[in-house]
Amino acid sequence: MILKPTSGRRAAALAVMACMLSSCAIAPTPRERPAQGAASEPGASREVSPPSSAPSPAPKPSAAGKTGLDRSGGKQVGKASFYADKYTGRKMADGTRMNPRDDNAASKTLPLGTTARVTNLDTGRSAVVTIQDRGPFVKGRIVDLSPATAREIGLSREDGLAQVEVTPLSIPQPDGTKGGSAATR
Repeated sequence: MILKPTSGRRAAALAVMACMLSSCAIAPTPRERPAQGAASEPGASREVSPPSSAPSPAPKPSAAGKTGLDRSGGKQVGKASFYADKYTGRKMADGTRMNPRDDNAASKTLPLGTTARVTNLDTGRSAVVTIQDRGPFVKGRIVDLSPATAREIGLSREDGLAQVEVTPLSIPQPDGTKGGSAATR
């Protein structure tokens, strides 16, 4: 091969790549390697060492059986906040757009599509919401409410947060059925 002076950089790059590729080799798998003390002559039988007894990694959960979702139907008590105005019209986790006048809510642990009663423990007022989004992503908060729902239970913008009880009324199950909570069974 005759190289032109202008192609010296290319030739150097090709030479480096060729060296790198030639040093790549595929190591035999444990089943292809001869066992310790096994005969190495052709035609001799090879013993295969058993696979290691190291535990295999746990399978990743599917979307339907996602870990961390609470399908128990138990009540949750914690802080509630509400969606800021900047989230109006944005897509929620279930694909719908956030409407500040709807009964939508966000939960980290309840499955999407769950219907739940949210009760403000200070005022005693409650509202029924549908979990359509994920969040709130602030420590100590268990639910984000639409502004209309927040007003309905007596949570004002000035307050910002309220201590609430969230009681699931119906929870979608992994098989697609709707299950009631322990409180409604």
